[in-house]
Amino acid sequence: MTGSAPPAAPVAVGTLAALCTAQLALYVVTSGPLAYGYMSDEFYYLDCASRLAFGYVDHPPLSIAALAVLRGTLGDSLFALHLLPALAACANLVLLVLLARELGGGRRAQMLAAVAGFSAPVYQAVAGFYSMNAFEPAFWTGAAWLLARIGNGAGLAGWALLGVVLGLGLLNKLSVLWLGFGLLLGLLCTPMRRHLAGPGPWLTGAIALMIFAPHLVWQVEHGWPTLEFMRNATQQKMLRKSPLAFAGEQLLVLGPLCAVVWLAGLAWYFGSVRGRRQRVLAFIWIGTLGILVASGSARSSYSAPAYCVLLAAGGVAWEALTHTRLRALPTVLALLLLLEGAASVPLAVPLLPPERVATYAARIGVDAPRDQVDDPGALPLHLGLRFGWPELAQAVARASETLTPAERTDSVVLARSFGEAGALNHFGRALGLPPVVSGHNNYWLWGPGEHSGDVAIVLADSDAELSRWYRSVERVGSVECRWCIPALDGTSIFVCRGLRAPREELWASLRHYQ
Repeated sequence: MTGSAPPAAPVAVGTLAALCTAQLALYVVTSGPLAYGYMSDEFYYLDCASRLAFGYVDHPPLSIAALAVLRGTLGDSLFALHLLPALAACANLVLLVLLARELGGGRRAQMLAAVAGFSAPVYQAVAGFYSMNAFEPAFWTGAAWLLARIGNGAGLAGWALLGVVLGLGLLNKLSVLWLGFGLLLGLLCTPMRRHLAGPGPWLTGAIALMIFAPHLVWQVEHGWPTLEFMRNATQQKMLRKSPLAFAGEQLLVLGPLCAVVWLAGLAWYFGSVRGRRQRVLAFIWIGTLGILVASGSARSSYSAPAYCVLLAAGGVAWEALTHTRLRALPTVLALLLLLEGAASVPLAVPLLPPERVATYAARIGVDAPRDQVDDPGALPLHLGLRFGWPELAQAVARASETLTPAERTDSVVLARSFGEAGALNHFGRALGLPPVVSGHNNYWLWGPGEHSGDVAIVLADSDAELSRWYRSVERVGSVECRWCIPALDGTSIFVCRGLRAPREELWASLRHYQ
């Protein structure tokens, strides 16, 4: 890949300022007056941030370390927790503009790319709560921008910085491995393969591996728990999908109109002279989609970060197509994208009262993709997971009141999932709940604590399994919550007494990585 770099157009500062202001305004209203509540993942992340490590069963450590710093400075309110995701969304918009500019796009191309990224419901959804997913798009777009700069002649320093971004991205989420696969595929399938004869790609890989090494060591020390987690999630949790079904869901992930942008970007890489010089970027999307389709059970949203390379190129394609005629067309398309985004955003973040969300979705004819075996309930799963946790804590508190003073000193609460365990830890401090344990994901690694387990308040669907382990099993209450997920609503609460087997045997049976 040789030739001069695309002309450096002015950065679309006005577009960035407007979109980032809108992004921060959404953060303020959806984390403040319109907030539903904490999402289950956020409770889990807060507990992880209290136990800093180089790894966790279901995620690497970077987002947890950032959360520990955030909580130490701003606290753990919703308004504090959602600040970094909002800033990460703004960073992704900046990087989309820079990527479009690096591909040779002027202000109209940059504007269209950024508006497409801002309007896509999947990006708004992940920016609305704290998780590693909130930072994922910025890592992918940043890596693509650096790769575009390398394609335009950046030297060894560009490869080194790319290694840093990929290494940090891996410490955030392992899905960056898909990006790496697409990059390798692109290097092999395009004229950029000549770089493989030099030190650049190897330096990138070495730096990324060095940054990622502490997490690899953690995996080895703990028996590769993430591999078990991924295997169980694939076999037990995720729905099987045909390639055609997965492809159809991509229209919902970014929005149907956004396809006009990203399909134009895909065509630009393979159908234009300038695009062919940067075709290696297209293979990031091609490689990622290939892996996800081949898996047969991937979430429809897993592909979202890979679209950055197509959105930026799509802006460039539309600007080039209307260079002499219909110059206003990219602006018109951007306005239509904003309208589509405004229509979809109430399904991505808590802008409407929960009782109106399902009605609104039916009215606009949108049904969120279903990725898991479990019934998500009346709301999209990422919204439904924000309800029912205070009610759960209150129900467990009432169960705790049935214990004698002596029993309370040696009792534990056994939760089924990290959401339940995290919520009870969060709300339980004010309610004086017993220590909470769980066999789910990293809670199992953290162990059963110092209590004997002879008296336990257990969350379960029925007492069938509990009778195997305890001599006395008494149902003392249940959880009732509106708008929460069906798996939580109606959950029974049992007080169990008298372990039939050693505690270690019970604990070993509870391990559940999923």
